[in-house]
Amino acid sequence: MRDSLSVGLAVGAYGVAFGVASVAAGLTVAQTALMSLLAFTGGSQFAVIGVVAGGGSMLAAVGGAWLLGARNTVYAMRLVPLLQVRGARRLLAAMGTIDETTAMAVAQPDPREGRRAFWWTFGGVWVMWNIATLAGAAGATALGDPARFGLDAVVPAAFLALLAGALRSGALQRWIALTGGAIAILLVPITPAGVPVLASSAALLLALVLRPHPHPHPHPASGARSPVPGDGTTA
Repeated sequence: MRDSLSVGLAVGAYGVAFGVASVAAGLTVAQTALMSLLAFTGGSQFAVIGVVAGGGSMLAAVGGAWLLGARNTVYAMRLVPLLQVRGARRLLAAMGTIDETTAMAVAQPDPREGRRAFWWTFGGVWVMWNIATLAGAAGATALGDPARFGLDAVVPAAFLALLAGALRSGALQRWIALTGGAIAILLVPITPAGVPVLASSAALLLALVLRPHPHPHPHPASGARSPVPGDGTTA
C-alpha cells in the first residue's frame, strides 16, 4: 500500500505540469479538470493539448491521443486473469489500467497482492492526478496570460520529458524517435496542424524491421547419435 501511494504522489506532481500546459494551450480550468477526471491517461491528455496548442483540429487531437492510449489494451489483456473483475467493476478496472497500475500489479509475488496493488495504485494516482491537475490549471489561470511567464513552452517541454525515458531504453527506440521527428518536420510546412503528429506514428513500423528476431536452434540431424556421458563420445 505504501509503494502504491508513493506512486500516486509522484504522478501527482506531473499532474501540475499538465494543468499548467492545458491552460497554456487555451483550455479552461473546467475543461482541463474534466479531461483528467474522465480520460485519466497522462500521455494521451498531453497529446490532445499539444495538438490543440498547435492549432490542430479536435479530430487530429483525439486521433493522436487514441494512438498513445492503445497500449492500455495490451495491459488489459495481461490484467484480466489477474484482477478477475465482472460487471461495473470491470469498467472501473478498465479506466484504471494505466502504466503505473499495471507495473505495480504484475510486480507482486502472488495474485492477491497484485490485485491489492492495482486498486491502491489506481486510487492513489487518480486522486493525486486530479487534485494536481486542478491546482496547476487554477494557478496558471490566476497568473493571467501564460506566454508572459513562458508557460506556453510547457507542452513541448512535457513531451520531451515523456520522450527522454524511451530514448534511454535502446537503439531501436532512438531510431523510432528520430524517424518520427523527421516525418513531423517534413510535414509541418505542408499539412494542417495535428497531421504531422499522426503521420509520425508510422515510424513505429521500424520496430517490425529492426527488432532482432531469435534464431531457432538447429535440430540434430536425423539418425545422429546423441552424446552420452561416459561413453567416450564428444559433442
